Amino acid sequence: MDTSSASLAFAQGFAASAGLIIAIGAQNAFVLTQGLLRRFHWQVAALCSLIDALLITAGVLGLGWLIRQSPLLLQAATWGGVLFLAVYGALALKAALHPGALRAEQRGAANLPAALLTTLALSLLNPHVYLDTLILLGTIGGRLAPTAQPWFTGGAVLASLCWFFTLAFSARALAPLFRHPQAWRILDLIVCLLMWSVALALLLSDMG
Repeated sequence: MDTSSASLAFAQGFAASAGLIIAIGAQNAFVLTQGLLRRFHWQVAALCSLIDALLITAGVLGLGWLIRQSPLLLQAATWGGVLFLAVYGALALKAALHPGALRAEQRGAANLPAALLTTLALSLLNPHVYLDTLILLGTIGGRLAPTAQPWFTGGAVLASLCWFFTLAFSARALAPLFRHPQAWRILDLIVCLLMWSVALALLLSDMG
């Protein structure tokens, strides 16, 4: 495979992945929160990137096609995601309505196991993650020549890695703003609306 073709496949993977991942989502909101607290944010960013890398690779290798053939599996993931996101949104709303009851040091995950488990739940219980990585990126990459697929996968994985670590690092610049309780209240409201809107979209798509 010549250099120009490899570079093109790499760029396609990077651009496609960036377009799907760089959007406000459950993962991003949690990485931002941990980044603002300067607590386990690098580990959370690394786990998000690892999950994306595994799912993207599996999708390009053909697992996305197999999942599309199993409506029961997709439905189970959808309802699990709806329940988790609804509860997570409710907790964020409670924190927004009673900001004094939850100090900044009590927000986010209090320890590393909790941070990693929350990251896994936000990632693997959200069917949109599978849609973006296994199915959409898997379909795009799977149509390329076998020699181009590793380059596409590498570009897609790099985009995810760059995004999550940039988000974790750049949260430091916002830290002074979040010394004020009102800023946390606004963020909690945004997280609540985000989680509930995703849950509603999943519910409507399943009913449709």
